[in-house]
Amino acid sequence: MSTIRIRNVRPYGEDPTDLYVRDGVLVDTVDDPDETVDADGLVALPGLVDLHTHLREPGGEEAETVATGSAAAALGGYTAVFAMPNTDPVADSPVVVEHVWRRGREVGLVDVHPVGAVTVGLEGSKLAEMGMMAASPAGVRVFSDDGRCVNDPLIMRRALEYARALDAVVAQHAEDHRLTVGAQAHEGPVAARLGLAGWDPTAEESIIARDAMLAAAAGARLHVCHLSTARSAEIVRWARGTLGGARSGFRVSAEVTPHHLLLTDTAAEDYDPVHKVNPPLRPSADTEALRRALADGTVDCVATDHAPHAVEAKDCEWSAARPGMLGLQTALPVVVTTMVATGLLDWRGVARVCSEAPARVAGLADQGRPLSPGEPATLTLVDPEAAWTVRGAALASLAANTPYEGMEMPVSVVHTMLRGRWTVQDGAVQESGEVQGEVQDV
Repeated sequence: MSTIRIRNVRPYGEDPTDLYVRDGVLVDTVDDPDETVDADGLVALPGLVDLHTHLREPGGEEAETVATGSAAAALGGYTAVFAMPNTDPVADSPVVVEHVWRRGREVGLVDVHPVGAVTVGLEGSKLAEMGMMAASPAGVRVFSDDGRCVNDPLIMRRALEYARALDAVVAQHAEDHRLTVGAQAHEGPVAARLGLAGWDPTAEESIIARDAMLAAAAGARLHVCHLSTARSAEIVRWARGTLGGARSGFRVSAEVTPHHLLLTDTAAEDYDPVHKVNPPLRPSADTEALRRALADGTVDCVATDHAPHAVEAKDCEWSAARPGMLGLQTALPVVVTTMVATGLLDWRGVARVCSEAPARVAGLADQGRPLSPGEPATLTLVDPEAAWTVRGAALASLAANTPYEGMEMPVSVVHTMLRGRWTVQDGAVQESGEVQGEVQDV
């Protein structure tokens, strides 16, 4: 493998220095490097890690594939993604998770880690083959029923017990479905004015509280997917033993999406289904509380919940539209907008919530590592001054359902490197497996 000098880069946004790469590892120095990259003014971060990505393959290739989703991820600065199991067939067996894992390796742009289903067919009634998925070449260590809550407390308790034995984590979509039948938008004045059935936030909060108790009883790890309300953050804070100084020792982690940090329920006022998402967009008070919770560590990390959909799934009336938004190429700029520009985080904080913490939650030993000699050369270089305008049709995903159409984003990913190999250079995907050539300039 070639040797590389990355000149005048700013690790974590700090003072300029040179980074050196040899055989996929960061080293102290390199004499006469094979390649020199001028990174003057660019910020270096550990490669980003996404705990919640929908790649749609197998079965949903009209909306996304492992190849196109990996390209979007690399262009967004990601070096590892976790592919959710709501595929067709469902990723509830070793055969399916190994297929997704192998497709990720064939494409080679990011590390693709399949998330295994908790229950067979995501139906919530019978545990899936968790042990066999963990023992497969895919090495599954995160299990989730994705957009379907494991509503049965006994099934959830058993899943947590199995996960503890496997040194795995159960990632729960917290939604008591009995409270959200027919729901279309956050329950509040906006939904009432628009005539949309209200989505009770208690549906999320009650499941988080229940599952925190179940995880404590099982001695297992629980991860809360796409947390969306201020009260949910308070419940996580309590469960982690920080509320009121209590030391409960509950092993609970949580993620928040970029769109729940930036957008509010008022986005639904145009009735454009691109703003329909599960859980729904919440009022500004929740958005502000989630930003604070992410800054103080109550919420561990940002996860995109990248959810591409074919045109017919979104180009319809609100009630018939599928929930979900694109997120991989816009996540970092949204985090900068909501957290850095507001003074809540610096670039080291961005590395924590977008790389280090998600890698820790998922147990990835070779991702989210420091930018120091002896560590994997897995990183992204960001231009903090290069603004760009979002155009859904120009993104790398097959789908175009971005809620940020026409919005100016404040920073751009310039280069992404995975273990010493460029996956993106100068904003273009590098040839690797099936994905090659330049993605449209956005």
